[in-house]
Amino acid sequence: YPMNALANDQVLGLREILMKYPKIRFGVYNGGTENEEEAAKRLYEEMYKNAEYEELRIPLDNEVLSREEMKKRPPHILFTNYAMLEHLLLRPGDDVIFSNSNFKYIVLDEGHVYAGATGIETSFLMRRLVARVGTKPNFIITSATLGDGSQSSNEKVVEFAKNLTSNSFFLDDIITASREKYNPPA
Repeated sequence: YPMNALANDQVLGLREILMKYPKIRFGVYNGGTENEEEAAKRLYEEMYKNAEYEELRIPLDNEVLSREEMKKRPPHILFTNYAMLEHLLLRPGDDVIFSNSNFKYIVLDEGHVYAGATGIETSFLMRRLVARVGTKPNFIITSATLGDGSQSSNEKVVEFAKNLTSNSFFLDDIITASREKYNPPA
């Protein structure tokens, strides 16, 4: 995610889904993630004390809250941002998250922000990540504003995705949505 607020928002929705799938471990590793488990639990309880569902006011069994726990047993789904990912790859002790990993997917949300200098830096970061994990994961890039659905626009989106990830992308890989006017019942 380009920003922590986006990651936190996505995790909130994902928690409601993953509470039903306790074997899938997940966690957020960013600048706000506490190092020790007890501090992480206190922070969690403060953040979610007003959650809509009572079950979500306490950490889920499959939710990894602290950096120390993520290093011991990395989650299946890791939410982070490109700045923290850079640190994780470079700092001794943090790169343990990538040891024996089996990355299948890397999702880059808000893909349109990875343009210009940020895009170049993120592209190099994705190459370093793939080299570090030793597998070639599938990349998923999401954006509400990349392209307009036309052939020429889609060709530019494919080229953008190739440049950003160094993976192959094709026109058939693009999934678009269309808006439909809502007609409320009379």
